[in-house]
Amino acid sequence: MIEKKDIDLERAVLIGIITKEQDEAKSREYLDELEFLTYTAGGEVIKRFTQKMDIPNPRTFIGSGKLDTVKRFIDEHDIGTAIFDDELSAAQERNISKILNVKVLDRTNLILDIFAQRAQTSYARTQVELAQCEYLLPRLRGMWTHLERQKGGIGMRGPGETEIETDRRIVRDKIALLKERIKTIDKQMAVQRGNRGKMVRVALVGYTNVGKSTLMNVISKSEVFAENKLFATLDTTVRKVVIQNLPFLLSDTVGFIRKLPTQLVESFKSTLDEVREADLLLHVVDISHPNFEEHIESVNKILGEINSSDKPTIMVFNKIDAYKAKPFDEADLEIEKTEQHYSLEDWKRTWMSKVGDNALFISALNKKNLDEFKKRVYDAVRDIHVTRFPYNHFLYPDYHYEVE
Repeated sequence: MIEKKDIDLERAVLIGIITKEQDEAKSREYLDELEFLTYTAGGEVIKRFTQKMDIPNPRTFIGSGKLDTVKRFIDEHDIGTAIFDDELSAAQERNISKILNVKVLDRTNLILDIFAQRAQTSYARTQVELAQCEYLLPRLRGMWTHLERQKGGIGMRGPGETEIETDRRIVRDKIALLKERIKTIDKQMAVQRGNRGKMVRVALVGYTNVGKSTLMNVISKSEVFAENKLFATLDTTVRKVVIQNLPFLLSDTVGFIRKLPTQLVESFKSTLDEVREADLLLHVVDISHPNFEEHIESVNKILGEINSSDKPTIMVFNKIDAYKAKPFDEADLEIEKTEQHYSLEDWKRTWMSKVGDNALFISALNKKNLDEFKKRVYDAVRDIHVTRFPYNHFLYPDYHYEVE
């Protein structure tokens, strides 16, 4: 359960659908993630609604009867926000807002809002603002009719509350201006990357909230912001790390997520240059999450979109201290043993057979198995360095590894 420590959380309901492609278990998992997103944005989920449908209703996403049920609950429980698990069209958002008479957000809008909260540097803020403007543009017509009664909060940060008076032409002009600004910053960052010398580059990648920043802090002995919320890290952080006698650059990148808005993938592609230009990827996975293998697939999909899926990769299964297998009774013939019943040893055998010695099992928080992690990273970085700069191989002769 998510702890609600804040006192002024926005009261919200979540709405999702169950289809042939997204069964009840999958829908429940997506809504769990949507609830975590809502909490991260500053909201409290009071109730969830789901409906079985072949396809979403093109007018109101869910059926009129279910929407009436949601409306009654909202009116009776003083709910201010309705959040849908899939992206709504401009027409759907407009129609639903008229019926529910509350703030209506979709998953994309919610993620954009969290990014707006988390962006610290001018570069990240520019990227988020571009994504928000591109999301806003096709929805301008409907937003004028209901934004006046919305008093800020989730989904209303950034251009959503400052550009209400603009029209499409002004928003398009702003999009063009932001793209030019990003191009300028991209050139500056490319120069910075080029000035980093000939050190091997290693990038931490993974689903959001898997412990990348915690691992970064442990390995680089730095203080990168880490928090048990989604998208705690937006701005790429690069640190020089030395293991044994070998220096390399380690970067912590933005976490990925399923159903990541296309606007964000586009606007943050330049941030992901650290991944594209990396020599080695450390794919961090939260093995304590019941659906971590789907998280791996989501990350691999985005890596493919940015042409980085063929890079040397070490799978780092984190949070082994939090992993709990579902109890299994060998004597119960009615229950079939599934992946839910796998022990850590079962998972080790499974993934070792898939990727060989490129799978590690650690706890960054409790510093478990970090010696093995450091040795494996050292070996991989050394191999890359010696291959690329053979004239420097005498700096790294065969070694007897000792953890510092």
